[in-house]
Amino acid sequence: MKLRLHSNTLRLRLSRSDVARLAESGRVEEKIEFAPGQALVYALETRPAAEVAASFDGMRIEVVVPAELATVWMESGETGIERSGGPVKILIEKDFVCAHGPKEENADAFPNPLMDKF
Repeated sequence: MKLRLHSNTLRLRLSRSDVARLAESGRVEEKIEFAPGQALVYALETRPAAEVAASFDGMRIEVVVPAELATVWMESGETGIERSGGPVKILIEKDFVCAHGPKEENADAFPNPLMDKF
């Protein structure tokens, strides 16, 4: 899972294996370790009757999405889930193959529907 931050937007991009883990367990988590004992953990979790929301406690970014919405997204051709009504815009997206990226970065990506235009 890739974490991208820009301005007041938080974006999570999930590979095919990330989506499979989310479907199976309801949670995907990654960690960036800056130094021993200094890490930023970021996670995406599905919960019944939840609202799309993000929280931050100084060491952990937690994004929650309603389980039913996540299931529809995971099982369809929909590319993403967006919530822009709160203090932070949240985007949860399938990670597509990049036309100009290294092959190893594209190995677990979703087929890009625009690839024939590159």
